[in-house]
Amino acid sequence: MSTPHPPDAPPPPDVLSPGRIGPVTLRNRVIKAATYEGLSHHGRVTEDLLRFHVAYARGGVGMTTVAYLAVSRDGRTDRHQIHWSDAALPGLRRLTDAVHAEGAAVSAQIGHAGPVADARANAAPALSPSRRFDPRGLGLTRPASAADLHRVTQAHAEAARRAVGAGFDAVEVHLGHNYLASAFLSPKLNRRKDAYGGSLENRARFPREVMRAVRDAVGGRIAVIAKLTLDDGVPGGFGTDEAVQVARWLEQDGTVDALEMTAGSSLLNPMYLFKGDAPHAEFAEVFPQPVRLGLKLVGRRFLRSYPYRDAYLLEDALRIREAVRLPMILLGGVTDRTVMDRAMREGFAFVAMARALLREPDLVRRIAADAATPSLCIHCNKCMPTNFTGTRCVLISPTTSRSGTWGTPEGYVD
Repeated sequence: MSTPHPPDAPPPPDVLSPGRIGPVTLRNRVIKAATYEGLSHHGRVTEDLLRFHVAYARGGVGMTTVAYLAVSRDGRTDRHQIHWSDAALPGLRRLTDAVHAEGAAVSAQIGHAGPVADARANAAPALSPSRRFDPRGLGLTRPASAADLHRVTQAHAEAARRAVGAGFDAVEVHLGHNYLASAFLSPKLNRRKDAYGGSLENRARFPREVMRAVRDAVGGRIAVIAKLTLDDGVPGGFGTDEAVQVARWLEQDGTVDALEMTAGSSLLNPMYLFKGDAPHAEFAEVFPQPVRLGLKLVGRRFLRSYPYRDAYLLEDALRIREAVRLPMILLGGVTDRTVMDRAMREGFAFVAMARALLREPDLVRRIAADAATPSLCIHCNKCMPTNFTGTRCVLISPTTSRSGTWGTPEGYVD
């Protein structure tokens, strides 16, 4: 599905021209998408994490996204992951100052991992809408009580307030990948009989409450982006028809300034987002036993391969674009100027890049110099398992790039 540009309509914006999200104007319309960096240490910013984002700012993006900053300790997916605490704030301020010094904006991705959380590292059962087996924690998840939902909602609000104080220009609220808010949206994972389960309106209640709390916390001081799943790629799960309605509700609620659509389930079908090759062996090597053995035995069922094509989420995302007037960010297979220009013609206000920038942090700057510049990313997805040791493209040196350097986590910045 494609919507031709009407001949009497204004020309689409240049992707390298300034663009506005809520109160924030970006120098261009290219965003470094959230990719968990694996470069924090004991919940604090390191020099390597700072350099990671400075490289993209120096490389030309309009905004880089720091991922993933858990709203509470029990919402982490990794024991070293940053959660919003007093100890993390000085380092986050140093990071935002460093990105701003390069002329780019910076967004904080906030959320609670829910059933995707690392129960062992967090020393607490993973929260979920309904009880289910947690293969990572080798136990059962804990169904979220009304008190849990209130606590997590308020934690989102507090995280957003702290993001303002730390100098972030935007918060991206994670409503995807079967993290807690997304798990509530999924009829496969949400089997509740209370006001938070059953109908789509009930399943969307918690995500909408989270977005209201975030908006109330920040007002119009910074931009609020929602990262919402189009399709979690699981039979009986959350799909595009329901995503259209949730997007409409978010617009009606007035809680978001822009929507970024995503896909897949970190819990049940992670490769559905990424498309391309599935790095089975590389994933198995980074996990401890018995998870490593499990991946070797059933990894090909869990990590499925999907054909890659440029702009692979475009057609489904267009259904959302046609249903709402909110500015939208196109994610998924954005690799070069041709794809960027197509997104602008189709009515998207911004594009988000991830793997292509991992391979070449300065790709945007080089595209600005020469529109024919191709991406060198081959979509092998071997960057995915590196988020446990420092996210990077394995096809280039682990410590160097065209725009910066990083390696294993090194040194606190505060």
